[in-house]
Amino acid sequence: MKIRSDIVRMYRDIHSWVGIVCGLALFIAFYAGAITMFEAPLNRWASEPRVFTTHTPLENTPELVEKVLAEYPQAANRYEITLDAGLQDRPARVMWSSGRRGGGTTYYAELAEDGSLQVHTEGPSAVGQLVDDIHRQVGILLDHDIAMPIVGIVSLLYFIALVSGVIVLLPTLVKDLFILRIGKNLKRMWLDFHNALGLFSLPFHIIMALTAVVFALHDQFYVSQRALLEKNGRPEVHEESHEHRGALAPQQIVARLQEQSPEFTPLFMQFHYEEDHGLELLVSGTNPRHGARAPHYGMVAVDPYSGEKTMTGYMPGEQDGWYATLTSFFSLHFGNFGGNPVRWGYFLLGLAGAVLFYTGNLLWIESHRKKRRKGYEYLEVSQTRASKVLGALTVGISLGCIAGISATIAAAKVLPLWTEAVAAWHTGIYYAVFFLATAWAFYRGAARSAVDLSYVSAAATLLIPLVSALSAIIPGVGWNHGGSTYLIDAVALVGAGTLVVLARKTLARIHSAPYYSIWYVGADPVAPVQAVPQPVAGDATGV
Repeated sequence: MKIRSDIVRMYRDIHSWVGIVCGLALFIAFYAGAITMFEAPLNRWASEPRVFTTHTPLENTPELVEKVLAEYPQAANRYEITLDAGLQDRPARVMWSSGRRGGGTTYYAELAEDGSLQVHTEGPSAVGQLVDDIHRQVGILLDHDIAMPIVGIVSLLYFIALVSGVIVLLPTLVKDLFILRIGKNLKRMWLDFHNALGLFSLPFHIIMALTAVVFALHDQFYVSQRALLEKNGRPEVHEESHEHRGALAPQQIVARLQEQSPEFTPLFMQFHYEEDHGLELLVSGTNPRHGARAPHYGMVAVDPYSGEKTMTGYMPGEQDGWYATLTSFFSLHFGNFGGNPVRWGYFLLGLAGAVLFYTGNLLWIESHRKKRRKGYEYLEVSQTRASKVLGALTVGISLGCIAGISATIAAAKVLPLWTEAVAAWHTGIYYAVFFLATAWAFYRGAARSAVDLSYVSAAATLLIPLVSALSAIIPGVGWNHGGSTYLIDAVALVGAGTLVVLARKTLARIHSAPYYSIWYVGADPVAPVQAVPQPVAGDATGV
């Protein structure tokens, strides 16, 4: 396909600059996002064995709720009833938080065998939520409402980079599609690898770019939708207050839902009190034939006094066209369809995306020096200060993200031994490692720090299975749940090995790179000196 060279050049510049601007944020989003594909197994691996050995029968839940509200009246504003008390992230029949919408301390309650109330604050590990937060806010340490519009803008730029990259590749698409030129020209080889990786994972990246825009800016979409609905007469989704009646028991509500929607499987109920409308109820659950609004479930609003559905906008399989379209974007982004094969596919594509952004930035730095030589080919142009800064940022942020996430995951099994503020410590460990790695990259330069930080990342990742091994050997240190949770340790071992290989390859590269490269640090001081060939006596005599 022929495209004018000036047009290709313009789109190449757009692709490069847009990629440079948002590439590092996207590295964090893709690396952390790949891990969130297995957030539930990770939380199980990182969480202490449950403090409740038995669970209150569902038919006794009204008695449990009554005792909770009598002793903890603040729970009346918002509390949850777990229908399957075996869920890892909901280890008790009733739970509530002291802060607004899940903030503050979370309490878990059950009835003891003698009918007395048991309440604990120990719950699932916070490390899975931290990795998810890093993914959703691309590591931005700002309030969620401020960070998400920034993420939305990054996602839009990401889509522009994808379109411009495809246009740049079109003229040589057929010729270069299956070419990987392995040789002395490492830059050419990495460019072929970058292009092939980007092209073959293009559908996944388009899905991520478009769905991330919706995901990051959906609050703004809802405001627009609400304004439109109010202009045309907003429907009333709340039922009138029924304070004169008693709410149905949980098993009665489940039975009414099964009558109305047999394919919907309720998982948990969230009761909350609204001054204008009294007690309200959201029931979360799944329908295997339809995608869900949240990563693992959808929701339906239910009248707690009659069990009738009052709003099905987020209910899998019973949405109107608008909500179904919006949910399909969320479902495509979360990969919550197709089971484990889709999750593993998303995991590998997420890691490949992170590699794409890492190599893209470094390729741009190397290409930018060559471009500056145009018209002065007889001169050797060194890297600019801006290129060195970008190189340090690329290495420090990317490897700092890997090392930080690995370190905070590895700490999950030992933090409860020393502190009750586990969630704060997880956040502190990640950002401490992340910022130290970035500072180290500026101190040592991109080339040297790439080797150092690759080894540090490998060591931090290796700590994950090591802590599990120590937990099996030393009583009282950590725990092991067995079964599929060992996959977390196995994947970490593979990751650590890959990082060691990357460190060794980078070490070889930085001592053989030309002095104008971003990877140049000088000749290998331990490389053996090659012997100078001596002339053969016969040759000297002309024999």
